[in-house]
Amino acid sequence: MSFRGLEPKGKCIKKNAPELLGYLESELADRGMDNVMVSTTGCLKLCDHGPIVVVYPEGYWYQNVAGEDAIDAILDGLENGGPAKEYLVG
Repeated sequence: MSFRGLEPKGKCIKKNAPELLGYLESELADRGMDNVMVSTTGCLKLCDHGPIVVVYPEGYWYQNVAGEDAIDAILDGLENGGPAKEYLVG
């Protein structure tokens, strides 16, 4: 997973992205999803839709990941073998 939103400028940082990254990492551990690597990235040029989470190798791009409910939905989808459709880009 790549999580966009840790640069000190831009819209993602204003939407609580650093705290969400911590929540994502702790929730992955709580769920026993230890085969996942979390990394951050630079701007993905989707400023009006951020924070963005990208899941590889599935290729899921999630938008407006601005709270714990969004992260929970994304992880629920992954555990169930599919995307969290309500957050998919496009």
